[in-house]
Amino acid sequence: MTISHILIANRGEIACRIQHTARRLGLKTTAVHHFADRAAPHVLAADHAVELVADVPTAAYLDVAQLIAAAKATGADAIHPGYGFLAENAGFAAAVEAAGLCFIGPQADVIGLMGDKLRAREFAARHGVPVAPSCTQAGDLETFLREAEHIGFPLLIKVAAGGGGKGMSIVRAREELAARAETAAAEAQRYFADGRVYAERYIEQPRHIEVQILGDAHGEVIHLYERECSVQRRFQKVLEESPAPRLAPELRDEICAAAVTLAKAADYRNAGTVEFILAPDGRFYFLEMNTRLQVEHPVTEFVTGRDLVEAQIRIANGEPLGWAQSEIRLEGHAIECRICAERPEDDFRPATGTVALLREPQLPAVRFESGILQGQAVTAAFDSMLAKLVCHGRDRTEAIARSLEALESLVLLGVETNLDYLARLLRHPAFAAGELHTGFIETHAASLTAPPLTPEARAAALLAAAFTDEAFRRMVHDIPEPYASMGGWRN
Repeated sequence: MTISHILIANRGEIACRIQHTARRLGLKTTAVHHFADRAAPHVLAADHAVELVADVPTAAYLDVAQLIAAAKATGADAIHPGYGFLAENAGFAAAVEAAGLCFIGPQADVIGLMGDKLRAREFAARHGVPVAPSCTQAGDLETFLREAEHIGFPLLIKVAAGGGGKGMSIVRAREELAARAETAAAEAQRYFADGRVYAERYIEQPRHIEVQILGDAHGEVIHLYERECSVQRRFQKVLEESPAPRLAPELRDEICAAAVTLAKAADYRNAGTVEFILAPDGRFYFLEMNTRLQVEHPVTEFVTGRDLVEAQIRIANGEPLGWAQSEIRLEGHAIECRICAERPEDDFRPATGTVALLREPQLPAVRFESGILQGQAVTAAFDSMLAKLVCHGRDRTEAIARSLEALESLVLLGVETNLDYLARLLRHPAFAAGELHTGFIETHAASLTAPPLTPEARAAALLAAAFTDEAFRRMVHDIPEPYASMGGWRN
């Protein structure tokens, strides 16, 4: 099959990102949307747009039958799932292929294997990839508690299916374990219809390192080096960068080689990410494999000069990868800031509102990837991430400085965001020193808290931002006809 027309089974910034590469390659795109998204940028930019009917907006993007029908109705021959929604749903991948369409992602059976955390761990261990000691709750609570005690506390409770931090919690004492496991099982059943949970040894102050891999249908698998994803809140990433700071070259090679080993063993095809926990003593353990494009993929694109979406499309089209491992080199440093509608000072609770003013940074080596427009409503129907700010520098110091400059030049009014919080993170001495671990935000919570802002100061800041906007100034100073020709007289 030769791909010529892609239906993007997603929304927001990732749909816009896929469209960007598709247009460059001369491919047509179909956007899908719920009624609430009818004027969203990804809809306006596509060659075709199909409304998906559902009572709840998120349900529209999860309706496999409607997505496949939309592809067929608009003449699409391939479906790109983006990330989130159905991106790691083996049933969706199989349904796309069964409908005679090309799924731009890995094989359904591989998605199923890696989507089951227990099976994935067993698979990794079988192929020599290190995994942390763990035990599974399989109905016998006493055996589970006994095995957990044997591993030793603290432990991390995790669910076998799904991800996104759902069901995860740290257990530091035996008496907490049964209740935490029961809660996790209930949450896993509710979100993923799979109540299996397990406990693994919790590494104190670990780093979260992930490796970008690409595999084709001709047996070739390469890595595009690693990303540092340790700055998190509630197991959700806030900042990502590549390459990982303060990572010894020998350890980098070892981690990347483990990722390639796992992908080759699975006969992996397309883009994927192998995630690891790196302990302070230098030992690393397999965490999971994400069988899709990651939110943070642009930092890898910046430092390697490769378009990962283009690679996905070409691999899905049956083409060989065309890159040898020796050709992939790191150039400079890149940092991604996730811009979210949230209140960092209120435990990162999501915020809602309307984008009253949006002015994107216009700076070299900066990518602002978003799916929002001025006047667009930000609701609680979808994830709180609005955009990504990705900056590249000759080294990490320059990348941090450029990120701060870009954050300061970005204007986004009408909804509360984490822009100021991101700037405080980047300016923090421990971040500048590369002293990173997954508890970074909790450890430095006091020094990351914003000073109180008075109502007067807030009003002054909003006015200052508004009056620096060219369109706003024109609106204020320009006098429309017929009043402009009336001189100073008014009725």
